[in-house]
Amino acid sequence: MLLYVLIGLCLSLAGVAGLQLMYMFYLDRLDKERKKRLHDLEIECRRLSSRLIEAESEIKLKNDLLSVVDPEFEDEEAWADLIDER
Repeated sequence: MLLYVLIGLCLSLAGVAGLQLMYMFYLDRLDKERKKRLHDLEIECRRLSSRLIEAESEIKLKNDLLSVVDPEFEDEEAWADLIDER
């Protein structure tokens, strides 16, 4: 009888060890996916930063052109007037 109890205990401990091993593989896979996602987000951030710099330079160029055409042009006041009209 004691032999059957010990066999059952060994099998249950082997099952627990197997579950822990599967859980470690699962956590490892999650870690790899998170690292890959973080890498993709860093690439996207660099791309968007470069687009933002280009857009800001284009806006600055257009504001400079507008200030040449209309010397009284001030960007902040134009936005305030536009917001007030709505």
